[in-house]
Amino acid sequence: MSSPSAPVLDFEAIENLRALGDEGDDAFLREILGIYLEDVPLRILDLKKARETGDKAVYIRSAHTIKGSSANVGAIEVKSIAETIEHRAKTDSLSSLDPELAELETAFTRAEQAIRALLA
Repeated sequence: MSSPSAPVLDFEAIENLRALGDEGDDAFLREILGIYLEDVPLRILDLKKARETGDKAVYIRSAHTIKGSSANVGAIEVKSIAETIEHRAKTDSLSSLDPELAELETAFTRAEQAIRALLA
């Protein structure tokens, strides 16, 4: 788990996204971050549903999706936890990952707050 003083966002990744848009216009960055903020809660819900049904494939795929999208937007803590969940889900019981899933939700809340502050 990252310490509370660790950066929540990788601002180099944010700047890389910003550079992909039109100069002086953050529309692309805002769109990508908006999609991220909408999608990750849905993927976390998928993790919870897959855990309840014991569907390892969906659980692993959902963790992988969160890991990738978090890496793309620079949500480094979320990416790290999702990566741990993805790897451990391949060999461990899904119920044993409940603490990491709770940690993932908390980390996403921190990332969401940081992203919303960035966009404000």
